[in-house]
Amino acid sequence: MKVNSPGPVPVEVLQYFRNKGLKVGFDWRDVWRTEHAASFTVAKAMQLDVLTSIRDAVDQAIENGETLQQFRKNLIPTLQKLGWWGKQEMADPLTGEIIEAQLGSPRRLKTIYRANMRSARSAGQYQRAQRTKEALPYFRYGLGPSEKHREEHAALEGTILPVDHPFWQTHMPPNGWGCKCRVRQISQAEMTRREWSVSADPQVNMVPWENQRTGKVEMIPEGIDPGWDTNPGYERFTALNKALNQKLETADPNVAATVARDIADYKRENPF
Repeated sequence: MKVNSPGPVPVEVLQYFRNKGLKVGFDWRDVWRTEHAASFTVAKAMQLDVLTSIRDAVDQAIENGETLQQFRKNLIPTLQKLGWWGKQEMADPLTGEIIEAQLGSPRRLKTIYRANMRSARSAGQYQRAQRTKEALPYFRYGLGPSEKHREEHAALEGTILPVDHPFWQTHMPPNGWGCKCRVRQISQAEMTRREWSVSADPQVNMVPWENQRTGKVEMIPEGIDPGWDTNPGYERFTALNKALNQKLETADPNVAATVARDIADYKRENPF
């Protein structure tokens, strides 16, 4: 899953990204875990015109298969014009503290580009897998082209589990900042040909991590960066399902029954 090369983008990838709303946040820990499946955010992009400009640039990069260099070239002039560039003093809305904040920079744009491209592609891949899992029922975990791999990620290489295994709800790559791990969907025929077998359930060690923005202690899988222990495709499906059910609960009973039947028919034809 190399995201720095232009090329055709599966429709599911763009759909996932375009279904996101906008949510401002001062710190990356302010928009947490599953919220990222429904919201686009960039830390310290507190003005909607800035956040919208970045979102539109990412959308364009996904749709056109832009490289990082193209993404930067297109976006930097806009951010500089809006004044969201370099280091500036900002007040933390949570604490009132004045800090020197890093706004736009080539390095930050690299992080924004890679995190959003990889997460969108992961969500699209999971969505496609839900439609094709009868023919391709397994995911196989693989390492990306990094020169050095995290020990916990390297230990997962070659792990083969059903597409719907709970493991993929927390370990669907990317699994951290800069993580290039990936999964490949495979068939039973390939399993037989290569003499592979389904892996035993991985031992996942949970470790405590304190979100200092909230004071809440979270339990996260060891080796997964805080906030990355989610599956964006699964979370998006769960959020949409919850929203639909809430609307049905408040709808006219006759209308709700008709809509429920339509949804059931749609889910049979489109499992995701």
